[in-house]
Amino acid sequence: MSKQKNIAKIRNIGIMAHIDAGKTTVTERILYYTGRSHKIGEVHDGEATMDWMQDEQDRGITITSAVTYCQWKGANIQIIDTPGHVDFTVEVERALRVLDGAIGVFCGVGGVEPQSETVWRQADRYRVPRMAFINKLDRTGADFFAAVESIREKLAANPVMIQVPIGAEDQFRGVIDLVAMQQIQWNDESLGAEYTTGDIDPEHAQLAAEYREKMLEAISEVNDEIMEKYLGEEEIEIAELKAAIRKATIDREIVPVLCGSALKNKGIQTLLDAIDFYLPSPKDIPPVKGIHPTTEEVLEFKPEKNAPLAALIFKVSMIEGRKLSFARIYSGRMAAGADVFNPALNRKEKLSRILRMHANKRERLDEASAGDIIGIVGLKNSGTGETLCDQNHPVFLEKMEYEDPVISIAIEPKTHADQEKLDQVLEKFMIEDPTLKMRKDEETGQTILSGMGELHLEIIISRMVKEFKTNVNVGKPQVVYREIVTAPARGQALFEREIQGKSHYANVTVELKPLSRGEGIKFSSQVSTDQIPEIYIPHIEKGIRESLEGGYLKGYPIVDIEVVLTGGACEEGKSSELGFSVCGAMALKEALKSANMALLEPIMAVEVFVPDANMGDAIADLNTRGGKVESINSKADIQVVKAVVPLARMFGYSTALRSATQGRGTFTMQFRSFDKV
Repeated sequence: MSKQKNIAKIRNIGIMAHIDAGKTTVTERILYYTGRSHKIGEVHDGEATMDWMQDEQDRGITITSAVTYCQWKGANIQIIDTPGHVDFTVEVERALRVLDGAIGVFCGVGGVEPQSETVWRQADRYRVPRMAFINKLDRTGADFFAAVESIREKLAANPVMIQVPIGAEDQFRGVIDLVAMQQIQWNDESLGAEYTTGDIDPEHAQLAAEYREKMLEAISEVNDEIMEKYLGEEEIEIAELKAAIRKATIDREIVPVLCGSALKNKGIQTLLDAIDFYLPSPKDIPPVKGIHPTTEEVLEFKPEKNAPLAALIFKVSMIEGRKLSFARIYSGRMAAGADVFNPALNRKEKLSRILRMHANKRERLDEASAGDIIGIVGLKNSGTGETLCDQNHPVFLEKMEYEDPVISIAIEPKTHADQEKLDQVLEKFMIEDPTLKMRKDEETGQTILSGMGELHLEIIISRMVKEFKTNVNVGKPQVVYREIVTAPARGQALFEREIQGKSHYANVTVELKPLSRGEGIKFSSQVSTDQIPEIYIPHIEKGIRESLEGGYLKGYPIVDIEVVLTGGACEEGKSSELGFSVCGAMALKEALKSANMALLEPIMAVEVFVPDANMGDAIADLNTRGGKVESINSKADIQVVKAVVPLARMFGYSTALRSATQGRGTFTMQFRSFDKV
């Protein structure tokens, strides 16, 4: 990349999809045709460039989002390939936070599947402009038009076909470009590297004319100039049409739809052209906003090299024991060896090295600037979601929110040597993954690991053994419940003690009130400063919040509760911050003793795909697990059963489903809500 690189030619894009829709294969082809890789790595052979982790190659799935870079016709494309499995949505979340555009890859047979709905909603939340690529059109049962319709229905999006396929299933030969009104066909002998563009064959002319009309109609609805020409039946120039599609895509009014078969090397170059034509550069999206740490003023940072620095760390990886931080630079520049400021820690950090990433390979850069996505070596204390900026222009960029874990396992080291390594290894994993939580069980001495699903925890254990040579015994998975109070309660406590020759006195009264599901924890004070000076209130709240974490009934966190400080007293010279913190926790425990309490359990939204013949068995099995079937839809000869089931009853379900359907049934599961046990 030249020193004078053009920010308008940068494309920061993500490739997102349901598991098995083929997004890693799409990325592999992009790298091959742009000259970044000299052979095509296949997911099914365990050789995909982007799935470089041992577990990814063994399982044929993407676990971590990998960053790479390539060039196409003057555009600098930085790509993040994200996981499709629901247990790793945090990886998708982190990627979407720093991307300017995204490509949703959909299977031509399955259309919109559950996980693609989840990632689409995440992209909605971050207001990311998108294109869609309907993949696998060579497969039996592929239906391009049905897949486009599923985008309209299930994602409430406005898909506009800018290509239609020529043929389907084993007859799929190429695509018709509705913008330029040309036919494109790929040469199988050159692995799709060569393709011919020409006039549309007479037998496809009617199809092309019909769908071009639909495309023009859809674009005229969001663009007045195109509408005038369309209604007046005037000639619309290609450049004019492309500009209208680009504007509508960036404004998130339409989703351009392209098609192909990545595995059969068809449709990738036209997808690359569309990335360049229609997806935004850092200059096309609103400048990033942040908050000044002390004045709380809202600040704006433009994507310019000479503006003050604003960068966000969106991911941290521990590779071969070294800490590698991934950052997106929104504004300004960074130079290798220079210092940057982290306002969350209120300290400087040194950029030992700046790297341009290509999956797990990297190349050193002297400097990077606005629009770049880079790897940084040398940040000792900075973590995921933190901002790097100039000390003279401090700012907090918006942090990322994460779901709470729903499942946990108990682990213990096999040998004394493993014991020493275990804590260090877990600390590395927790730096990498904000959705992984760890605590020690005081009674059993075991380490309790909590995560987003069985697969999430399985991969952590697998990586412990393969990457860090740490062996552990693993207990059965346990559900992470929550506790709630179901009726108001009151508690009072007095703390009077001498600790290391110093007196501590505090008196606290609290009232507990139940809140609606999902409202979290609220704390308020109704006491006057005569009763308890204001300086002690935050310490009472701290004691109460820490105590709520530890639960009461079964040791699970207490949620959806309001704690009101209603009374108390202090004594001059005796009262202390420690005293009030401890007393707040004691008063809470007293209130919980007399409170009506209940457990909440995680309820999962489950989608089961079963052949017609096995449908009865599948529904009967869900019923025995306490599931409620919400809907049944048929797709070709497959029935899709949607149900809600308590997570506690879903352990071992994949084995049961496989044996009930001779291995033909599959399912997806994701957290829906907490509900009373």
